[in-house]
Parts: sequence; structure tokens; C-alpha cells
Amino acid sequence: MLSTYGMRHRIHNFLERTFPDRRIFLRSDNDTRFIRLSPATQIIAVTGTALFVGWAIVATAILLMDSIGSGSLRDQAERERTLYEDRLATLSSERDLRAEEALAAQERFNAALEQISEMQSALLESEDRRRELETGIEVIQTTLRHTMKERDTARAETETALAQLDGVVAENNSASHADAETTLDFLTDALQVAAAERDTMALIAAEAKTRAEEMDHERLLMEERNDRIFTQLEDAVSISIEPLNGIFDSAGLDADSILDTIRRGYSGQGGPLTPLTFSTKGEAEDPDSLRANSVLEKLDRMNLYRIALQKTPFAIPVKAAFRFTSPFGMRWGRMHEGTDFAAAHGTPIYATADGTVIHAGWLSGYGNLVKIKHEFGIETRYAHMSKVRVKVGDRVSRGDRIGDMGNTGRSTGTHLHYEVRIGGKPVNPMTYIKAARDVF
Repeated sequence: MLSTYGMRHRIHNFLERTFPDRRIFLRSDNDTRFIRLSPATQIIAVTGTALFVGWAIVATAILLMDSIGSGSLRDQAERERTLYEDRLATLSSERDLRAEEALAAQERFNAALEQISEMQSALLESEDRRRELETGIEVIQTTLRHTMKERDTARAETETALAQLDGVVAENNSASHADAETTLDFLTDALQVAAAERDTMALIAAEAKTRAEEMDHERLLMEERNDRIFTQLEDAVSISIEPLNGIFDSAGLDADSILDTIRRGYSGQGGPLTPLTFSTKGEAEDPDSLRANSVLEKLDRMNLYRIALQKTPFAIPVKAAFRFTSPFGMRWGRMHEGTDFAAAHGTPIYATADGTVIHAGWLSGYGNLVKIKHEFGIETRYAHMSKVRVKVGDRVSRGDRIGDMGNTGRSTGTHLHYEVRIGGKPVNPMTYIKAARDVF
């Protein structure tokens, strides 16, 4: 008990020495007052001040650390934005390069089609020439058979006349010498005429045989030439059609179904080609006919591909210089259903495929919007335009100008929001643009 009292007494003495009793005087004109500060009050004040200073130091440190961390995040975001813009610039350059390559490939494709057309014309001309040669050979063979028949007839008549002459001489041995000489002269003349006709027929037969051999040689040369033409045609068509077979697969479309749809809808100019039929006697087609029809079937498929490409959005809607500013996919926690192309205000916007305009005007969020309905259940959308240049019901072709780039609707700057929808469901437009870029 005494030790506890002594400890308290020592603590009290220490506090009195450290924090002696103090008075704060408050003097006015009429009165003087003071405030007594006991050691306990001073301890409480010092403790509170220390706690406040400590709290201020900790709070300041936290704020400084947060500021430093925020600055690092901003720097990182700025670096990522710079990298993203550099990547977009690289993609734009690659897109321009691919566009030039696509143009060159299209020119090569057109040149190949012209060459195929020329080869097809040469093939048809060679086939006409072959038919003419066959007709000439048949005529010569008919003439040769007729000549040989006349020659045999003349020989038979000559032998009959000689037999009759021998009989006449035997029976009329006693006739007058003058009648015998007359008859002999007549028979001699007849034999000479028959011999001359025989020689003439033999000469005609020899010439016909020579001509037949020449025509047979020409036919062999023509067959070799036709084979070379067919080979060149088959190679050219195969090289041209191979990339077209893959472009629809790359875009996730059923090429056979699309071509069947076009084949049913197009039967006039620009539609399927009609197979050739070289046989005119109801006979089975020869190998040349089969090869020619095979080439024509491939040309028909190329023609159908050409129509399908015009009706499918494989083109890019902006031809001027631009930047990709936002891809297809999740953005800011929401689905971004298209691809954004940023360029100068008023930049022309073009239809990416043939179709019919089903909306041309304002639509909430999209601003000035154009919707185009294409074949095969495909729809394209062009949003945020500053000016719309088409109206509902217009028929547009690929490459037609439909509006100008702007900043209408829910938009943070001048750009084009471009969508591709199949059956009402949005798909990535870059799938089509990339498929066309890889082929052309």
C-alpha cells in the first residue's frame, strides 16, 4: 500500500516539475482574470497536440503516396495511349499498302479475264476450223468413193465391150471387110475414152488421198494447239478461282449456298455461262468438249463470285486517310458493335456493297445513320454522319457515296461508326475487310 502511494507521489512530483502549475491572465479595462492550467490539463493538451501532428503527418504521407501512384498510372496510361496510336498509324499504313496491292491484284485479275476471253475466242475459232476440215474430208472421201465406183464401172464396160467385139468378129467372119473395120474403129475409140477416164479418175483419187493426208496432219496440229489452249485456260482459271474459294470461308460465309442463290436469281447477261455442245449427231461428247465445258463451268463460278463480291461488304467504307480509333468488342464495360474510323470532318463515306437503303436519318445514339440491306441477310450501318446523301428506297452500288463523316449522336469526336450485321446480329467488320485484303 505504501509502495503504491510512494509511486504515485513520485509521478506527481515529476509531473509538477515537468509541467508546473501555470496561469494565463486575461486583462480587460475593468477586470483581470486568469485561467489555471494544471499539470493534467497540460498533459492532455500536449497529448492532443501530438496526436494531431501525428495524424497530419500520416495523412500527408498517404496523400503523397497516392499522388505518386496516380502520377505513375497517368504516365502508364499515356504510354499505352501513345503505343495504341502508333499501332493504329502502323495499321493505317498497312491498310494503304494492302489497298494498293488489292488494286494491283484486281488489275491482274481483269487482265487474266481478258486473256481467258481471248483464249476462249481462239478455242471457238479452232473448233469451227476443225468442223470445216471434217466436212472437207467427208466431201473428199465421198468424191473419192464415187470416182473409184465410176472407174470400176468403166473397167466392167470395157471388158464387156471386148467380149462383145470377139463375138461379133467370130459370128460375122464372113461379113464384109468394110463393116469389120468400121466396128473395130468404133470399139477402139470407146476403149480410148474409157482408158482416159480411168486415168483421170486415178489422178483425182491420188490427189484426194494426198489432200486427206494433209488434212489429217492439220487435224493433229490443231489437236495439239487445242490441248495447249485448254491447258493454259485451265491453269489461268484455277489460279484465279483459288483465292475466291477462300475469301468467303475466311468471312465465315457458306460460298456454295451464296452461289446457288445467285445462280437462281441471275440467268441473263452477267449470269451463268451456257456449256458448249460440239456434237451435232447425238453422240457422246469428246474429251475436248468435256474440257471446254469444265473451263466454262469454272468461268461461270468466277462470274458468280464476281456478283457475290459486289453484294457482300468486303470493301472498306473510307478511302481517304484515317485512323482506327476503336475496334469491335467490349469497351467501357459495354459491347461496341462496330469499328470506328476517324478522319477529317466531311470525309466521304462509301457503300461497301450493293444493296437498298432502308434507313437514312436520325437515330438515337447513332446520330445521322444510314442502313443498307444487302443480299444473304447482311446489313451495314454507317453512323455519326454530318450529312446523309441518300434516301430510303435508293438502290446503291459498291463505291457509291452515301454521306459525309461527322460528329452527330453519342460521339466524342469526328469519326465513322461502321457495323456489319448478319441476320440482325452484329459481327466484326474487320473480318470482311481482312478477308478481302488477304485475297486481293
